[in-house]
Amino acid sequence: MALKKKKIISSDASRKLITAIAPKSPISEQYRTIRTNIQYSSVDEEIRAIMVTSSGPAEGKSTTAANLAVTFAQLGKRVLLVDADLRKPTVHHTFGVNNLIGFTTVLTKQATLENAVLDTAEKDLYILTSGPVPPNPAELLSSKSMEQFMEDVKAQFEYIIFDTPPLLAVADPQILANQCDGSILVVYSEKTEIDQAKKGKELLENAQSKLLGVVLNHKEVKNNDYYYYYGSK
Repeated sequence: MALKKKKIISSDASRKLITAIAPKSPISEQYRTIRTNIQYSSVDEEIRAIMVTSSGPAEGKSTTAANLAVTFAQLGKRVLLVDADLRKPTVHHTFGVNNLIGFTTVLTKQATLENAVLDTAEKDLYILTSGPVPPNPAELLSSKSMEQFMEDVKAQFEYIIFDTPPLLAVADPQILANQCDGSILVVYSEKTEIDQAKKGKELLENAQSKLLGVVLNHKEVKNNDYYYYYGSK
């Protein structure tokens, strides 16, 4: 696969991608713990396509998805971070690139995967921005083109991390959850309401998604923000 060799990590990314700029920090260690738990979450089947979502907005799902992608790449695995939030995309902002082509243009056959995927400054980490916001996100995600996309990326990458919209906002993540090997639910300490988190978990279960676990984000311990991983049961 011929990829665009554009080394990119913007100033905004340096703030969000702590696993890349401070790999020995306590928070980075927590992300590695999440990565390890994902790797051992299933004995019988390999977990490669992972969806990261939350019940509501601004709960840290995009930051979690990006940092998880970095930690998998640090294992020497080829990793693709896909911005599947086709309503309020953020990956292109994080990495400081334009969003003229991306996930949506690949799904609509306006661009090839090879032309849309970008290399980053982190070895083995690649990104696919959302592309232009479409009028029909749910239809795109449930299309035959999406099935082909999953086959293509699994053939070329060892891990694919999808950053998706909040579960309670739109149906998109439920559609995608059914196509991924597993899902991670991000909750924000002292912000996410318990009922919302439970509802998000129910929606994933209804979509027949394998819930790998829950990430508790922004839990303050000893004056530092840590990220903890809890099992889904």
